[in-house]
Amino acid sequence: MKRRNFLKKVGFAAGVPIAFQGVPINVLGSHRKLQRLAAQSDNDRVIVMIQLHGGNDGLNTVIPLSNYDEYYSRRANIAIPYKVGNRTLIPLDSTIPAEDQVGLHPDMQDFKFLYDTGRAAVFQGVSYENNNGSHFRGRDIWFMGGSSDDYLSSGWIGRYLGKEYEPLSYPEDFPTAEMPDPLALEMGNDVSLLFHQEGNIPTSISLGSDPNNVEDLINQLEGFVDEGIDPRGNPPAFLDNSPYGQEMNWILGLEDKSETYIRRLAEIYDSAAETTVTYPETYPFNGPTGAKRNPLTNQLKLVARLLAGGVKTKVFLVKIGGFDTHASQVEEHDPTMGHHAALLYHISSAMRAFLNDLRSRGMEDRVLALTMSEFGRRIGSNGSYGTDHGTGGPILMFGLGVKQGIYGTVPDVSQSNVGLQFDYRQVYSNVLHEWMGVDKEIITNDIFFGNFIDGTKPGGGNYEPMDLIKEVILGEKDALRSKYKIQSLYPNPATNYTQVKIFVNNVQDVKIQLIDINGRVVSQFARTVSVGEHTFSFMLDGVNPGFYFVKAKSQLLDDTKRLLVRK
Repeated sequence: MKRRNFLKKVGFAAGVPIAFQGVPINVLGSHRKLQRLAAQSDNDRVIVMIQLHGGNDGLNTVIPLSNYDEYYSRRANIAIPYKVGNRTLIPLDSTIPAEDQVGLHPDMQDFKFLYDTGRAAVFQGVSYENNNGSHFRGRDIWFMGGSSDDYLSSGWIGRYLGKEYEPLSYPEDFPTAEMPDPLALEMGNDVSLLFHQEGNIPTSISLGSDPNNVEDLINQLEGFVDEGIDPRGNPPAFLDNSPYGQEMNWILGLEDKSETYIRRLAEIYDSAAETTVTYPETYPFNGPTGAKRNPLTNQLKLVARLLAGGVKTKVFLVKIGGFDTHASQVEEHDPTMGHHAALLYHISSAMRAFLNDLRSRGMEDRVLALTMSEFGRRIGSNGSYGTDHGTGGPILMFGLGVKQGIYGTVPDVSQSNVGLQFDYRQVYSNVLHEWMGVDKEIITNDIFFGNFIDGTKPGGGNYEPMDLIKEVILGEKDALRSKYKIQSLYPNPATNYTQVKIFVNNVQDVKIQLIDINGRVVSQFARTVSVGEHTFSFMLDGVNPGFYFVKAKSQLLDDTKRLLVRK
């Protein structure tokens, strides 16, 4: 009997998670050479995949502005309002052409902050040809890295991790001193196709949740009790050379490796300090009871602490469910509230806390995170204040290395579904190439089996090369200066007055000051300003000639220009 079939019949190890610090984890079983690959990687960068389980409604996440009226008419009972007030969509970037501008759901304020500070990007219309809107098939396709008619038994991350080496025997050949950690960790109760390699089984077993009692929990991993003959469950000696004995020894080997991994993870966890960052726990507004708690908080806390402890794992998969919103996606009396609103708040707020946690630990430049969901929702809403299965949708990307921007154009909302602008393999290919440093030929020949970086599209046309990653030495201030600044000071030199023109990319409470060379405030005023350009005047009657500074200050704006006053 083949080992894979044997595992299925026994019901052991092929899908039961380790629970660590209250978070179920699945460990990708690896091989010595694959571990050496990760250990010898020429960078220490990490990918965090964020699975939005159920099919996220991208049009209420990233809202088109140039054709907003048509968007509203197609889903009037759930459309996010564009108005003055607190519960209104958030314009994301007023510096790009008007026809490409989008808004965010009002509960994505933290995503807006990350975007403005150069740590987030949006990719519109991501899908694949012939998306049939199936949950199970859609997830398999995104995980395996294939097309709609492919049935691959491995996942694209599994192929990435194994691209340069043939697999060796598992579990005999690992872990090693060079790579004592799993190559990938998956949070949750499933073993996803994402991490499978051809002929390899990701190994996981169930373990308790309290890291303070790890030793007791490890002792619970002793196999079945064979009526007192052998509490360890080893087969009798006369079965040693039989197929049964060989398979049973292999299963017990899996168990031994799980013990090794959980001991290692416990050591790493204990060696790292607790976070000093406050993570969001609950949705702060009225919402469905089942969506109040933030399911990403504990997962991302754990990832950050393991990384701080020195884990060498290259890829993490975290999960948040509840996106299959056929009904009650919004509240009837307020389309900005409801189940979907809580989910978007959870993603935005947890990711801001996660990046701040990494920053406080000096690791923010190592991690790139991106969302995935099996499909988007249809453009038109249904009569149950919800949306049905669609095709394309947005990918959100996070990290200090992300090149801030809105990739793609607003969708044509006169259609039934969001049109395909980017094949999801384009985005993944460029992440592997630009972020992880994988050669284009390896990506094309061994991972995605097609040139999705700068090759030919199915049905004709070419994929345009993408430029996703910036030099991580470019920090937050560089991004802010492009969207929050003093644009001009005129006239300068000035006699009777000067006009200060500022630009902001969000609603801000701004203080503008005229300061002398000794640091004394000569004149100042405060205003609440909206997105865009604003001009203010300083009257200079009674102001002595000399050099002064004009300073504009708000939550995100911090800019100063020098002024010469003449009489």
